[in-house]
Amino acid sequence: MDKDIISKNADNQTIKKSKPITSPISQKKLVSKVNELTSNSVANTLVNPQNRASKEKNSILQLNMIVEDLIECSKVSCVSEYCEKIFSVISQSINSAFYAIGLYNETSNCINLKLHDKLGNLYSSKVFLKDNDNPIVKVFTSRESLTEDNEDYLKLSYYKKYSTAIIPLISLDKCIGVFIIEDSHASQNMLIYRLFASQIAMISHNEELLKKSEAYTNTDALTLLYNHRGFQELLANEIQRSETTKEKMSVILMDINNITKINRELGAVKGDEVIKVVAEKVRQNVRESDIASRYGGDEIAIILPKTDSEQAKYLAEYLTYSLSCCFIDNVGPIKVSVGVATYPDCAADKEKLLILAEQAMYISQAKGYKDGMSAIISSSDFNFWDDIALKSYAEVITKRHAQLGINFEEELIEKFHKEHDMTGSRIWEIATSLAGAIDAKDPYTKGHSTSVSKYAEALARAINLPTSEVDRITLGAMLHDVGKIGIPENILKKEGALSDEEWIIMKQHPVIGVEKVLQPNPSLRDLIPIVRYHHERIDGKGYPDGIVGKDMPLSAKIVAIADTYHALVSDRPYRKGLDINKAISILEDGAGKQWDADLVRTFVQIAPALGV
Repeated sequence: MDKDIISKNADNQTIKKSKPITSPISQKKLVSKVNELTSNSVANTLVNPQNRASKEKNSILQLNMIVEDLIECSKVSCVSEYCEKIFSVISQSINSAFYAIGLYNETSNCINLKLHDKLGNLYSSKVFLKDNDNPIVKVFTSRESLTEDNEDYLKLSYYKKYSTAIIPLISLDKCIGVFIIEDSHASQNMLIYRLFASQIAMISHNEELLKKSEAYTNTDALTLLYNHRGFQELLANEIQRSETTKEKMSVILMDINNITKINRELGAVKGDEVIKVVAEKVRQNVRESDIASRYGGDEIAIILPKTDSEQAKYLAEYLTYSLSCCFIDNVGPIKVSVGVATYPDCAADKEKLLILAEQAMYISQAKGYKDGMSAIISSSDFNFWDDIALKSYAEVITKRHAQLGINFEEELIEKFHKEHDMTGSRIWEIATSLAGAIDAKDPYTKGHSTSVSKYAEALARAINLPTSEVDRITLGAMLHDVGKIGIPENILKKEGALSDEEWIIMKQHPVIGVEKVLQPNPSLRDLIPIVRYHHERIDGKGYPDGIVGKDMPLSAKIVAIADTYHALVSDRPYRKGLDINKAISILEDGAGKQWDADLVRTFVQIAPALGV
């Protein structure tokens, strides 16, 4: 039965490539196939493990409804919209945690994977075809579906031991990628997933044809500069030319400050006016060989051929001066934040070059103005582990989450582990910067790690621990939340209580911190008990292991109190911070149940002197 459907997909060779691809399975044939399935077997319906008793009674009706929804979903022309619809259909029958689409990129010889989970999170990664052991690569090269008992190959820290189906996307007898879905009964539901994959392949292929036919749309309508896509193409060409000629080339990124506030308070028309003025000034003042584009909603990018970092900074200074002389009614002078990155000094890779330019732009934003002029920052001017630089990097990655997703944490941690000098003051510098990157993911907890470290140090000294142990606890407290580097921003930033599913993910951060950051680094392994157990409770109701007070290390008990106290006295999106007396009262109420009673008694004595 499966072979009939696959052969009909593969044998559909009569369609001319110049026309949109039609469905490999027509609606009439699809309905016919459903009739055949429903009259002969119920084994291929989507299995719902919570309703096994009524499975056979409802399976025929269920399959017909699914295929009707499939036909309705196939009317869309966008892969993301189609996948969202079919995932909604699937979720009516099974409690699937996520699905993913991976499309082959011929240039880089990899599969660009985008994974969507049921909480609305999006993750992206690359799977290179040279990784022959990866199930995704096996499915792509063999064009045969597979089921996997766990999703370790996806490298998601908080989804473990989930079964997945991996199905090749085949269009015009060519494999263009893979479709992945989490399902504990993946093998039983494989037929319906192959139907979905056929439609996904068709729509993806049509999208690609449409993109190729829209080459003329490289101009931004508002500014008349190149748009983002045009900029990307021209930058790639310029990097290739610079590589050939061995010449330097720079990129300037300019962010118009306060444009969101202008749009909100004065309206989008006023915001558009500001953007148009900036674009016109840039057009008037760049050189003939330079290429200006609208990079984002309020960002302008300029490609500067044959230009080193110092020359690019000089031009950027001139542009910011010209803009500061432009006064807009009800707005005043135009101010921008400016970042510069230079090929090949800063990076030879296009995406890396843009990330560094954006990072420099955010550092410019953080530094503000001097004598009314913007700080012009080049990516060659700062150290990666500088506090402001690392926080700015986190902001860039947060903004680019849709494109980079899970790759961010891997890159940041890789830089961390490559650091050779992990002793003395250097380890403190790195730990502080890494903690700053975590805090930067959530503006409502800015400075949390530093404050917890300060409170933990004070409590450790108050109970007369040896200096070496005080230092260890202070450092461990600085890194107590390092595992949040792998938690999605929309969970960290959620205003209000987390859902049960979100809470399951959040509770993974102590384990993620240990496994991904501390365990691989010998210099930091003695901090593992602090990071892993700082959310445990005396009564055994904590997480991740549910150990009781007698099994909790003293260092973790200290950090647990410091962590809670700062959470109580600091502002949150859903409430203002509590006053010190109220926070102390809550600690005293939980003494002996949530926190160590003796440590609480000591802490409440020193808390008034600690401040907020």
